Amino acid sequence: MAITSAVCNTFKTEALRAIHNFTQGGNTFRLALYTSSATLNKSTTVYITANEVANGNGYTTKGAALTNVTPALSGDTACCDFADVSFTSASFTANGCLIFNDTATNDPAVCAIAFGGDKTVSSGTFTIQFPTADASNAILRIA
Repeated sequence: MAITSAVCNTFKTEALRAIHNFTQGGNTFRLALYTSSATLNKSTTVYITANEVANGNGYTTKGAALTNVTPALSGDTACCDFADVSFTSASFTANGCLIFNDTATNDPAVCAIAFGGDKTVSSGTFTIQFPTADASNAILRIA
């Protein structure tokens, strides 16, 4: 079992079918955290509960809602950025996360993100810091 960073294959076709709306006032996207026992990768199709970080201790099932930002171009690359997300009063270990569309039917997956190993917080704040929204760094980019 492993988490591999990738834009989910199903998201690529769903974007062309207008399943996902990243504009302000569009769909609600969430970020769920997972343990090292999870399998998340380009083949992940929907939000799953298997091996999600346990509810409680600063974490709630389905994670946190993301503040979505209207996509923009960086050169010839479309980019989407999200505000950083923090889980406060937290005590848990996470190995990666899944961004998914909580508005669309069946909670379709957008992308999986591996943290490069277990990240642990103990009675503190666990923050996901998104990179700069440009053609080289944005967490979600279409070239």
